[in-house]
Amino acid sequence: MTEARRFKIPRSVLVVIHTPALEVLLIERADKPGYWQSVTGALDTPDEAPAAAARREVAEETGITDGELRDWGLQNVYEIYEVWRHRYAPGVTHNTEHVFGLTLPAARPVTLAPREHRAQVWLPWREAADRCFSPSNAEAVLQLPRFLTPDLP
Repeated sequence: MTEARRFKIPRSVLVVIHTPALEVLLIERADKPGYWQSVTGALDTPDEAPAAAARREVAEETGITDGELRDWGLQNVYEIYEVWRHRYAPGVTHNTEHVFGLTLPAARPVTLAPREHRAQVWLPWREAADRCFSPSNAEAVLQLPRFLTPDLP
């Protein structure tokens, strides 16, 4: 008996990993060389909390298990690229992405999941935004300074 195909849930997380000096970690996709991005990934189950998915995806894709995770309260709804649509149930064309930031004290090497990513780079935030292949990822990186500014009374 074969296992039934498990489709991805069309809810995901995007985690911008950065330093207080606005350096941003980008990782290059193994299946699409030249496609640079922040950590991303789908929720594993419908009831998995986005923050838990964010921590899990960061650990799986980079080996990072520390840092300050902050929910930016942003959600993007976008059309799933045709090349990846087969991963979702028939008829699913859009994904809802929950955006987080993860602050580390300084840039450091990470341990990539080789089946998912092939290279890493830390870049100043504007340069990182320019390198992101995904418009929603680029926009999230451009929002970074807003989330590092202390809240005013």
